[in-house]
Amino acid sequence: MSTHDASPQHQTTATPGGANWHFDTMQTHAGASPAAGHGAHVTPIVASAGFTFDNVDHAASIFSMDTLNSFAYARAGNPTNAVVEQRLAALEGGAGAVLTASGQAATVLALLSIVRSGDHVVASSQIYGGTVGLLNDRFAELGISVSYVDEQNDGDAWRRAARPETRAFIAESISNPLCTVLDTRLVADVAHEIGVPLIVDNTLATPYLSRPLEHGADIVVHSTTKFLAGHGAVIGGAVIDGATFDFGREPEKWPALHTPSSPGEAGLWERFSPLRLAYLLRVRALLRDYGPSASPFNAFLLLLGIETLSLRMRQHVANAREVVAFLSEHPLVAAVHYAELPDSAWRAAAATYLPNGAGSVFSFELHGGIEAGKRFIAALKLFSHIANIGDVRSLAIQPASTTHSPLTESERASVGIPAGLIRLSIGIEDARDLLADLSAALDAAHTDTIARDTRKEAHA
Repeated sequence: MSTHDASPQHQTTATPGGANWHFDTMQTHAGASPAAGHGAHVTPIVASAGFTFDNVDHAASIFSMDTLNSFAYARAGNPTNAVVEQRLAALEGGAGAVLTASGQAATVLALLSIVRSGDHVVASSQIYGGTVGLLNDRFAELGISVSYVDEQNDGDAWRRAARPETRAFIAESISNPLCTVLDTRLVADVAHEIGVPLIVDNTLATPYLSRPLEHGADIVVHSTTKFLAGHGAVIGGAVIDGATFDFGREPEKWPALHTPSSPGEAGLWERFSPLRLAYLLRVRALLRDYGPSASPFNAFLLLLGIETLSLRMRQHVANAREVVAFLSEHPLVAAVHYAELPDSAWRAAAATYLPNGAGSVFSFELHGGIEAGKRFIAALKLFSHIANIGDVRSLAIQPASTTHSPLTESERASVGIPAGLIRLSIGIEDARDLLADLSAALDAAHTDTIARDTRKEAHA
């Protein structure tokens, strides 16, 4: 066997033995094997821009895609990245995966693989703000339009938003910062009724909490920057395909998968759908052409994070539940947005799709509005004031004074960001220390509020 066969460039299948492994085993072993030639037990960083060919025929077979288990140039694939791709595919229950330089790049490639000028996308209005900007601004420049569904678990709302030129639905399994939970099966059924795939951003849930492909979703994207890596040291993204959507039923809707790249050749769907590779090879072609490839150094650090995913997620969720319970009883807190709470509109969906917990990114509203929120943030000592989420360290931010500060108060309210909203990303520290830090910060905000009210009464 050629050394090129050790790791597939066009990774599309999980490790064969992994199908019978449980989650904790897959996150540690799927896709990995002792490195060819020297037997390194830990997956090595392969820092090489190019890869040698056995001979001229071998090179030709790679570029014609007759050989899919070899590498040519690192922009399209790398042995280190391939191990991560196999592992993510195994954890999500997909046919394969493509690693990208960021979560935003993953969303771009997932959509542009099937959407082109003149087409239309339907999205949940609860998706990540960066995705909204991508769809509203960059995709609009390409002639791709978008409609939003406010009631994301209303099937009729998705039907009404769809058009003849619609080519994809996109939503998130758990949204940021309001912790809404997608009824994946319901939306997937509507998407398939319309004749389009459902793409689910599973970043906040990770495959440990939710596996959207098992509930009808067709494609999953991740910002691996967040919980999958966990350490906050690198950015990255991934596209995982379930290979369940039939792009062959209406070929005229999917020219990218049916148009040959060269005269006399078959299209990707005809050639590779029996191998469950067609869509992923289209994604990888865009990865090669646009170039948002993941560094093998980042892939290596991501792999280290994935190895402890389930352990971390269990602690994240356990800590989040304690913090939610504490905040729900605090007099300065007006509301807590967490899907497991009895009064949450998302409780039923969480029970169905998130059996291991509703994650650890959520928000709460402070009495006292934006000024109380500022005092709260300023008083935190253990929580880091940072815009990232999904770190082992606990993080806090006030959207109204940071990420959403350019908006007016009414504009913020229209997107579900009231002035006193605080978003938390709960880490894996000891929950007692987290509660003490939150309690002190709430007391500081509350004390200032009482002092101000007392002064007003004295002057009355």
